[in-house]
Amino acid sequence: TKRSCIMQEKIKIVLVKRGMSANQLAKILGTSSSNLYHKFKRNNFSINELKEIGEALNCDFIGQFKMRDTGEEI
Repeated sequence: TKRSCIMQEKIKIVLVKRGMSANQLAKILGTSSSNLYHKFKRNNFSINELKEIGEALNCDFIGQFKMRDTGEEI
């Protein structure tokens, strides 16, 4: 989905800012590099996985709703 694609890009940006590789992230998460690569490729991350990734990258994952008619983010 488009949201997942955005999350994939954001994860990669944080990895660069943290000076980490996806392989290092996979190791911290206790998964294989191959599994993480496939999640990136499929843009397939659950909310819990995003929270775990945030924790591994010393970040807070904050999900939001955006109201379609007003654009307000909640």
